[in-house]
Amino acid sequence: MTIADIPILTMARSEIRAAAQVMPESEARHLVDLYYQIQDFRIQGAGIVRAQGEEPSLTAGWVTDQMRRTEEVIQKALDDYTDTRPEGRWAKSVHGIGPVITAGLLGHIDIERAPTAGHIWRFAGLDPTVRWGKGEKRPWNAKLKTLCWKIGDSFVKFSGSDKCFYGHLYRQRKAQEVERNEAGAFADQAARALEERNIKDAATVATYKAGRLPDGRIDLRARRYAEKLFLAHLHHVMYEVRYNTPPPKPYVGEHLGHVHLIGPPGWPME
Repeated sequence: MTIADIPILTMARSEIRAAAQVMPESEARHLVDLYYQIQDFRIQGAGIVRAQGEEPSLTAGWVTDQMRRTEEVIQKALDDYTDTRPEGRWAKSVHGIGPVITAGLLGHIDIERAPTAGHIWRFAGLDPTVRWGKGEKRPWNAKLKTLCWKIGDSFVKFSGSDKCFYGHLYRQRKAQEVERNEAGAFADQAARALEERNIKDAATVATYKAGRLPDGRIDLRARRYAEKLFLAHLHHVMYEVRYNTPPPKPYVGEHLGHVHLIGPPGWPME
């Protein structure tokens, strides 16, 4: 048997493209989940082989190649799927956002149920005021929250590139957050963390007692800022595509503290 014997990998490109272009959101969500599951299995498998200090066997190599090829097929299908929607093409124009993440966003976000960007933030678990109590239903979409983490990770990864609009904003925001932290602006949050969390690490406890947040939390604050701004821009694009008018409120100015409204970069697209 060879990889070419696997049916999904022998489908004509035109067949995959045609099927992807009429794919429902539920199927897009499923394919995004499948893509990341296969990717994780492939990476874990390769790690095990490396840990054993051996060269991959013919069978292990074949399985790894099969998973990689399947990832490529899914990625191309999701690229075709997202190409059918203006908001999908806009999202993919953002440096650091590819077809898989874009398909996940389009599959999970229903603009008719999100009149403001805040609705998307809450649905994605990015509203810090929302609490999940014991025995209660999770008040956000866990898979969308994971996608947002991947988005933030991508912006950090590409923040050194001149092309990465949101990566630059992440760096700018982090510098501001560091300065505010050193000035004691987060002392109330630090005190609350000591009260609510069972922190064991002595250095972390000392940082909180000094009225500052640890470096990791400062970085997360900057990442969330970039993530939320991107989602606000995506909401703007999706809203305008659906209703043929911009969102009614200056969401970025009201919720992200901007004096000057930052519009979605590259929108409207040529």
